[in-house]
Amino acid sequence: MTYDEILREMKAHANDKNVEGMARFGINPKGTLGLSMPFLRKLAKRAGTDHDLAERLWRSGIHEARILAALVDDPLLVTSAQMERWIKDFDSWDVCDQVCGNLFDRTRYGRRKAAAWAKKNPEFERRAGFALMAALAWHDKDAQDELFLGYLPVIERYAFDDRNFVKKAVNWALRNIGKRNRALHKAAVACARRIARQDSRAARWIAKDALRELTNPKTIQRIKD
Repeated sequence: MTYDEILREMKAHANDKNVEGMARFGINPKGTLGLSMPFLRKLAKRAGTDHDLAERLWRSGIHEARILAALVDDPLLVTSAQMERWIKDFDSWDVCDQVCGNLFDRTRYGRRKAAAWAKKNPEFERRAGFALMAALAWHDKDAQDELFLGYLPVIERYAFDDRNFVKKAVNWALRNIGKRNRALHKAAVACARRIARQDSRAARWIAKDALRELTNPKTIQRIKD
């Protein structure tokens, strides 16, 4: 499919009511067409892998086109500069999470960018760092425990950030790391307990929510299995 064909099909399926519903879940309605992820995944399958197409889709500024860009891009062709450029355009949590979880975590730079971005101040750039940690913990089967043990001090350091889209991503990263294996579970639980002692409402929420899942007998059994 060509860029023009994709945009025509996306606009033909635009749904204003869906946009309103998405906005209620904190998704930025600007440039949003109201398309579902199943629709975008089917479109991506038809479009195939195409790095140049991904860049054109990203530059369109259309919310769903940017999510589609992450689905069709080739992670082997993604550059460090591209990643830095794209995160500056993040203006919604779903674009951030879809790009990090469908593309950036499969690039050669993802592991390093996660810790670096977590230290950035803009809300969605910092979220990208922790969303990338969460995605790597779930998808990167070759990563050694040392990578994730190195992320835990960063999680602990920024647990104070009470911005909604940041604290939820910090929590997500902590939980995913803790569910990866027994050793990381033990380290993540210890990290959560240290976070719980911080003088911060955000930190206490992150710790309480993470410990609720990580100490659940069903979670522990899954990790053992």
